[in-house]
Amino acid sequence: MQTTPMAPECGVEISGVALASCSDAEMQDIKNAIYEHGVAVFRDQEFSKEDHITFGKRWGGIDVNNYFPLTEDYAEIAVVKKDPDQTVNIGGDWHTDHSYDQIPAMGSVLVARELPPQGGDTMWAHMGAAYDALPQDLKDEIEGLEAFHTADHIYKADGLYAQTDMGRSLRGHDLKTGAVHPVVIRHPHTGRKLLYVNRAFTINIVGRTREESLPLLQRLYDAALTGDNECRLQWKPGTVAIWDNRTTWHNAMNDYQGHYREMHRITLSGEALAA
Repeated sequence: MQTTPMAPECGVEISGVALASCSDAEMQDIKNAIYEHGVAVFRDQEFSKEDHITFGKRWGGIDVNNYFPLTEDYAEIAVVKKDPDQTVNIGGDWHTDHSYDQIPAMGSVLVARELPPQGGDTMWAHMGAAYDALPQDLKDEIEGLEAFHTADHIYKADGLYAQTDMGRSLRGHDLKTGAVHPVVIRHPHTGRKLLYVNRAFTINIVGRTREESLPLLQRLYDAALTGDNECRLQWKPGTVAIWDNRTTWHNAMNDYQGHYREMHRITLSGEALAA
């Protein structure tokens, strides 16, 4: 396998490996690259739905998504799509998937199935690099803090998505979510300190109201995004991206109005987070 950096602090493109038939040693190298760099991109892959599921199970476990539509033949695969007449897309802002779960998902394996003629890129930002770049006084201020995360305001029957033309595609309107996590976590495999708050699902610092929490959260959000710790993927047929939710934020660009886009996603099971 050969790896090429996508940006100074985030992402690698890995070539010379077929995901559908990779060896156990290659799988471990892939895991290590993703834990370190946050996201890995693989081009020109022959990757059927069956391959997608087999790969996810080899990684260690699959979490079935509660909100996205699922493929008719495989419940493990979530469909992330946007119709030509829809104006809002799924995931169109910086966020970390499943931070609202008690044990958040490790990450995702996203496969390009049908792409618009242009646009629809995905961006990632590395939260280890984001934490490292914080000024020392801000690191000291957030040391030991915890934050509350939920998805209810986004996915519930009268939530943010329900107020848009994306709402008709989603499920799970009656689910209740909520979890408390450290604002700074250590990666369970690399030990690196990571900033673990995000604009979509982090509601407040524990012990403070949302209004009291927002100034600090906004400082962290603003500091998290710099040119060096962001990377951008231009999707092509046969492209697969795998990312670590603990290590990264991601953002699905919504710049292909009037065109259809369909991606297939498997969510990989995670482990409990610790400061």
